[in-house]
Amino acid sequence: MFAIMGRQETVWEKRPFHRRICLTEFFKEIAQELGFLLFPVLSQTQLETVVQLCDGLILPGSGNHIHPAYYGEAPLAGIDYTTDEFELDRAALLRFAERGKPILGICGGMQSINVAFGGSLCQDIPGHDLDDETHPIQVEKASFLGKACKGVEQVNSFHRQAVRETAEGFEVTARSGDGVVEAIERDNIVGVQWHPERAGDLDFFRLFLREFS
Repeated sequence: MFAIMGRQETVWEKRPFHRRICLTEFFKEIAQELGFLLFPVLSQTQLETVVQLCDGLILPGSGNHIHPAYYGEAPLAGIDYTTDEFELDRAALLRFAERGKPILGICGGMQSINVAFGGSLCQDIPGHDLDDETHPIQVEKASFLGKACKGVEQVNSFHRQAVRETAEGFEVTARSGDGVVEAIERDNIVGVQWHPERAGDLDFFRLFLREFS
């Protein structure tokens, strides 16, 4: 059973449904195909119990941006930042890491991993947005991703921010052609900037479960 962090979503609908915490259906499909249970985490209430019950943690992507005060920078104009979501991510990350349990961060989840462990982010990458695009990445062979990918991989892209200074102890294991960090790893903690769940990449999730569960 893997804990998975819920994501805040603001939708422009009439009350009482205008505030939601959600997951995309892609994760349900992956879990059903591979036969593992997802346990949604919505708050820090009884978080230690969640850590005890679950075998690992998944941090999905998010349209919310981590406030740069967490890595010692001033906010940029035109970007909406949040704090509550990252506070929950960080609390879960540190507890699961202390127990030595595997962690997978996807897109914004990878950024949460990097900031929680002392790294920083590029707040605004020129030419990047949330359009449905793909691009190639170069993967380090001597890594988890080296087993999951075949050197050069075509991945999707839905991000405006990315890892800048990598947190201590983490290695960059994939980059795009323009140098943007696409993956980081430390022991059984893996972060990827793309969305393998959206691509239906069962082999990626199967390998992660086999390697670290």
